[in-house]
Amino acid sequence: MAFSQPFPLAAQAPKTQQATYGPDLAVRLICPDCRDPNPNIVEEYGSGDLVCGGCGLVLGDRIVDTRSEWRTFANDEGDDPSRVGAASDPLMEGMEQLDTVISFRDGGSGVARELQRAASRSQSSRSERNLLSAFRDIGSWCDQFSLPKTISDIAKQLYKRSDEEKLLRGKPLEAVIAACIFIACRQAHVPRTFREICNLTHVSKKTLGQCYKALEQAFNLSPGATAQQHNASSTTTGPENLLVRYCNHLDLAPNVQSVCSDIIVAAREHGIADGRSPVSIAGGAIYFTCLLLGIPKPIREISAVAGVSEGTIKLVYRFYYSEREKLVKEDWIKDGRAVMARLSIDK
Repeated sequence: MAFSQPFPLAAQAPKTQQATYGPDLAVRLICPDCRDPNPNIVEEYGSGDLVCGGCGLVLGDRIVDTRSEWRTFANDEGDDPSRVGAASDPLMEGMEQLDTVISFRDGGSGVARELQRAASRSQSSRSERNLLSAFRDIGSWCDQFSLPKTISDIAKQLYKRSDEEKLLRGKPLEAVIAACIFIACRQAHVPRTFREICNLTHVSKKTLGQCYKALEQAFNLSPGATAQQHNASSTTTGPENLLVRYCNHLDLAPNVQSVCSDIIVAAREHGIADGRSPVSIAGGAIYFTCLLLGIPKPIREISAVAGVSEGTIKLVYRFYYSEREKLVKEDWIKDGRAVMARLSIDK
């Protein structure tokens, strides 16, 4: 079964397929003595022979046993369903996946350390060692960010493709890894902001943006797709995509999140607070919604979760307050959930 290459280049030139040669499956093996059109060929794996079941003529020898390598050394527990060797990793395709571990018990002579160093040099090249080191950093940072293994695998695939195409030659390794994690979060529909990625990886926002733009243009990336539509422009992370995480950190009920999302959509339709960052809009909308629904939530907590200053949140709140009649639905007021009198410009 053939798998498509992950993250194909946006403007990749078509390659001419060379003719491949393989065995002719239309050729049938028959016994030269019996000449039966439907022969009964038996494979004797114990002796490694290919024998005709009709007359017993040996048609071949030293055949390879292609069955599974089930092995067991327990007589009382029955068959052991464990297969020999670990599962193959598609990210390590083309690389040696077997390790040699040398014991350090050499009596303090230092021979074991020299042997282990020589073994590591002979087993993998410098590029493979750099790739493995980058994979370890990606896994470590994703664990620190509490990101699932799916995002870690996507980031590793993207880094491997960028390393194969030599797209970010000369850029710091931390910046390339940070850009891969940022894109992987968007692909998995759990976006993170630039500020969050920069705080995690200690990479400057300018360097992260340069690496991100280079990968986005090379692979024509968009959230949730890998260059399936070559002419589709990459959309940015909207404030409604950040609401789920922010409301969870603030211990807000699900109905607060739905009301806040409707307010953000209505504000976008009327052009309210246009030009502000998604993080600022999300923080201001949560503060506006909490006051509207009568939920006591200090602005200090919202500022700490959203990562923006209190003044920025108040500025977005003032934009929403000036156009509150367009944002608040009449159904919310009739149900008693929303009270316009709770809103004030002095908040």
